Amino acid sequence: MRTSIATVSLSGPLTEKLTAAARAGFDGVEIFENDLLASPLTPEEIRARTADLGLTIDLYQPMRDIEAVPEEEFDRNLRRAEHKFRLMRRLGADTVLVCSNVSPLAVDDDALAAAQLRRLAELADEYGIRVAYEALAWGRHVNTYDHAWRIVEAADHPALGTCLDSFHILARGSDPKAIEDIPGDKIFFLQLADAPLMAMDVLQWSRHYRCFPGQGGFDVAGFLGHVVRAGYQGPLSLEVFNDVFRQADARPTAIDAQRSLIVLQEATGLAAPPAPVVPTGVAFAELVTPDAEPASALLGALGFTRTARHRSKPVELWQQGDARILLNTGTTGGRREALSLAAIGLESPDPAAAARRAEALLAPVLPRRRAPEDAPLDAVAVPDGTQLFFCASPKLSASLEQGGTPIQPELPSWIDDFTPVDHAPAAGRGVRGIDHLALTQPWHQFDEAALFHRSVLGLQAQESVDVADPYGLLRSRAVTTPDGSVRIALGVGPAPTEEGGRAQHIAFAVDDIVTAVRRTREAGGRLLPVPANYYDDLAARYEFAPGELETFRELGILYDRDEHGEFRHCYTETVGRVFFELVQRDGGYRGYGAQNAPVRLAAQHALRPGR
Repeated sequence: MRTSIATVSLSGPLTEKLTAAARAGFDGVEIFENDLLASPLTPEEIRARTADLGLTIDLYQPMRDIEAVPEEEFDRNLRRAEHKFRLMRRLGADTVLVCSNVSPLAVDDDALAAAQLRRLAELADEYGIRVAYEALAWGRHVNTYDHAWRIVEAADHPALGTCLDSFHILARGSDPKAIEDIPGDKIFFLQLADAPLMAMDVLQWSRHYRCFPGQGGFDVAGFLGHVVRAGYQGPLSLEVFNDVFRQADARPTAIDAQRSLIVLQEATGLAAPPAPVVPTGVAFAELVTPDAEPASALLGALGFTRTARHRSKPVELWQQGDARILLNTGTTGGRREALSLAAIGLESPDPAAAARRAEALLAPVLPRRRAPEDAPLDAVAVPDGTQLFFCASPKLSASLEQGGTPIQPELPSWIDDFTPVDHAPAAGRGVRGIDHLALTQPWHQFDEAALFHRSVLGLQAQESVDVADPYGLLRSRAVTTPDGSVRIALGVGPAPTEEGGRAQHIAFAVDDIVTAVRRTREAGGRLLPVPANYYDDLAARYEFAPGELETFRELGILYDRDEHGEFRHCYTETVGRVFFELVQRDGGYRGYGAQNAPVRLAAQHALRPGR
């Protein structure tokens, strides 16, 4: 189906919004009145600009407080409407959105509303314009879609139809099934938006917290199914009021918006992009730094061994169990800071198909320089800029050995690009693999990141969690495979590092965290100190085996439990923009120790230079 987006959903002047929408692949736009009023271009110039960009103007909006008013007021409304109809002719728009009245002047009289809307439609018809009547969720007397449809039906004019908005319908808890009883040709327009489930005034909810389909808690796919079954043939249009989107760069926001519609159409059977290829494990995490010494020292203390070096690039392979860290002393993605997480490699049963899925969902494969003999690895950029590689490794991960889909033996292995180096095996710390990766997102890309990982990679998203930081409230949301072989915790907000930037971290899975921590400390590893007050509180909340809490206090180990099991974990100090975590999961624990995050964040802030 054709796709459209309201200009109010994007930031910047109207011309930038139109360009962003066109580059993201939209077919049309809704012109929001304020965007037109603030533009230095004439309606004719805007019409020409949209045509040059390959866009149509699908809707002009909004026209407010028109119907069910005293006659004298309605006469003024008609005069105002006729002026707008003349403007729309110049603009090249043939459909106008009329919102249900919220004015104190409005009366509760459906017959009057129908009669006045019919007169409005008669006037609009003279200009070749259609009127799409929408029930606002906070309308004074008309606030449900079925009520709005009854009025449209009673008015009985071919230039009058209804506009259905998923937010207004789903936010009120209305049952959308009756949409199927509305004739498809009387649904003049469809506006789509999702939203997080919140207990707040619906007007404030609508004006500040809408998001793109798949980023909130509404069943937008189910809603769209009812609309399609009604016979609707118009565009799928996004109307999203969101404080973050209206401050962020319009270009990535428009791409995120279009991606949400691709996934929505896939969910409702309206489109069939390449199927997601769910990753089966973490192949590697790549760190980039101009000075390898600090990272090498920390990896060595954690029990990692430098086992190989890339044959054509300044990249070392450090390994322990199935956990692989690449240490790149060149430049990656333009990053030059002390130490940062630049790339992640995910094991894929079909890397080429995974790349095709990513490209279909507007995450094109990144250009890369490689030698002719290098493995042909495909990489895409996740919203925070980290590179994501689809690859295969020769050794099956534990999850695969337990019955997962085997990696195809004919696939080229990225490890073949590395030449083994002489090394004295380090005394391991029991690290089995990478338990999870934590990626801190830019403040304006948190929802985009969650949708990206769900839609492109086929990961499942858990509920968002709020975390208290000494300098604000942070949000975190994990995306995982069903078996937990890949876990990525997405966070948003400032995180403390030596350079004041955004911190990322890598968590390693161990079977015996006490032994791992003792050996790390003995090897000179600098672990994050934990305040004694934390352990006093822990003693009040849980019962431990004799001596266990004292051991946790001595070693700086944190503890959590849920209905499935227990979680023990600790952190290293931050180096550059990266820190590491050792984690021990027992009994099927599914979380990430979010309850302990405020303590960890406060401890990290305390170690920042100058504090």
